[in-house]
Amino acid sequence: MEAINRVGTYLIKHAEEISREMVEESLATLEIEFTEDLIQLSVKSNAEFLILLAESFKESDEVAAEELIEWSKQYGEEQAKLLSQLSALIKPYAENRLKFLKRITQISIEHELSTEDVVTINNRVSYLMDVSMIETIFAYEAYRDGLMYDRQKEINELSAPIVPVQQGIAVLPLIGIIDQQRVQHLLNNVIPTIPTLEVEHLIIDFSGILTIDQEVAHHVFTIHNVLQLLGIHVLFTGIRPNLSMAVVQAGIDFSSFHTFASVRQAIESVR
Repeated sequence: MEAINRVGTYLIKHAEEISREMVEESLATLEIEFTEDLIQLSVKSNAEFLILLAESFKESDEVAAEELIEWSKQYGEEQAKLLSQLSALIKPYAENRLKFLKRITQISIEHELSTEDVVTINNRVSYLMDVSMIETIFAYEAYRDGLMYDRQKEINELSAPIVPVQQGIAVLPLIGIIDQQRVQHLLNNVIPTIPTLEVEHLIIDFSGILTIDQEVAHHVFTIHNVLQLLGIHVLFTGIRPNLSMAVVQAGIDFSSFHTFASVRQAIESVR
């Protein structure tokens, strides 16, 4: 164990130097160019991994993995900010693993470790790299999912604006694909704001809708009932034949709704 600890001390002392040499070696064999930010992140992350590895020599696999997980989460987020695809994170993993094993094996031999000690260190390297990769992927996906959620929220807000057109009259133009998430946005974020706008007549325009299924059609027309309970007169415009079919198949009774071919016709009807 004393010999392994000597290697650990060496790795901690020379972590950044070893990391930089490994990154430069990798860059020399790659045909694509990396940004300076990504290069510096690679040097930094490799050095931090070497230090965590060295410090883990005194710990069990389980304890070492716990200490590595938090670092991997942060590293995954940093990678997600710089890399647009998960494949760019995973693709170099096998090659990097081999380089780590070769370099640390070389250092172990230089410190005159026994074959058993070299195998012990290499097993720890492989185990921690696997743990790191798994946690890094989780963190990467969580960060990207968060970005997608925020972007979808922005899209929902932009694609369902309340547009006042005259005193007491507003239009809610629905644009794109209406799915369950969009319906929930309408119910939770858009509809509650309408009473504060002093709107007496709301025209919901479907002319910008690409597609809608039966379940969502049912929820959209539930919005009609909610608004009526709030004392708002609801008019529907721009319902094309394919949307009408979805409404009928959803078992919704059209006869109780005020529908018009265009927004203009709906506005003229309430003047």
